Amino acid sequence: MRESVRGGETFRSTADVLAHLLRDQAVVMVQIVRDSTARVNSVEDGLLANRVGSSRAKLGSLRRVLVRLQRLLAPEPAALFRLLSRPPSWLSELDVQDLRQAAEEFSAAVADSAALVERVKILQEELAALLNERTNRTLFVLTVVTVLALPFNVIGGLFGMNVGGIPFAEHTGGFWIVVGLVTAFTVAAGAWALGKRPQ
Repeated sequence: MRESVRGGETFRSTADVLAHLLRDQAVVMVQIVRDSTARVNSVEDGLLANRVGSSRAKLGSLRRVLVRLQRLLAPEPAALFRLLSRPPSWLSELDVQDLRQAAEEFSAAVADSAALVERVKILQEELAALLNERTNRTLFVLTVVTVLALPFNVIGGLFGMNVGGIPFAEHTGGFWIVVGLVTAFTVAAGAWALGKRPQ
């Protein structure tokens, strides 16, 4: 506004000044929404390419800024529309028209901001789902490794005890019988674990 006055712009009334301020606010809001949209687009592209990185922090800070702006600026157009529905007598028809147009531009910018907040929220949900899926896969791999190592640990522990009555101790092929049993149990456990693999 200061730059406009210094540049020689004149205003015919206080309502014209208010309309100018609203238009300036709308321009700034549109620029913020455009910059935020570009950042959201880059995060979404990374998400589609399966690159999570620091996307959660970016989306969180972006959503906080947009919600704060929305809370701060959303009541302005609504209040102005209420005023313009029954304009005071000192407002000229041209002033009412300018104010209505400026309020509509500003209201559209606020609506774009609200739509972007919803888009960020959906992206955050997708990101959380992707991270849960990765965690589930990691836990599945750890479970499979544990299941496959279990027979060796159990049999090794049993046959490591120095007590009498160990099966196949006197049998000439006892070692190979135990190896066969452990291998068969491991294969069965691996088949069962792979059958439970998350899709």
